[in-house]
Amino acid sequence: MSADVRTRCGWVTSAPEYIAYHDEEWGVALRGERELFERVSLEAFQSGLSWLVILRKRENFRSAFAGFDLATVASFGEKDVERLLADAGIVRNRAKIEATIGNARAVEALDTPFDDLLWSFAPADRPRPPTLADVPAVTPESKAMAKELKRRGFRFVGPTTCYALMQATGMVNDHVATCWRA
Repeated sequence: MSADVRTRCGWVTSAPEYIAYHDEEWGVALRGERELFERVSLEAFQSGLSWLVILRKRENFRSAFAGFDLATVASFGEKDVERLLADAGIVRNRAKIEATIGNARAVEALDTPFDDLLWSFAPADRPRPPTLADVPAVTPESKAMAKELKRRGFRFVGPTTCYALMQATGMVNDHVATCWRA
């Protein structure tokens, strides 16, 4: 068996979880209310932490948050918050847990499909960045997305988190030009 020597984006480390995520998911167009709610939630939990921490706890998050089923998460109450705070398998941060529950309620209150709302901020196609240094942390589109989500009652959705969401779900293609993944 030969070693995988494909050129990847510079943020990918040798951690198998990072490689699989980069090669199979990151930057791939994602649609669906539940799927995008999961990604918004995980991006919020990642804030201030390594994405690798979230990837390693992802299945625990899915279990703790009922597969990110919107109706179920929206119905969570204080007992659920306490249960989640006691769950060592996830990031135990009260503000992020309460934001996830509140964000489920905000999705349910939308007057437009959640994925249509999020994808409405996707910029026009642009060239892939030549290097990692050319990848922005925030864009006008991510600022606009964050502003609109906050207006609609979402929390933990700042411009940087929104841009990370846009990258992860294929709204933008920030695989560097030399990366094998197009």
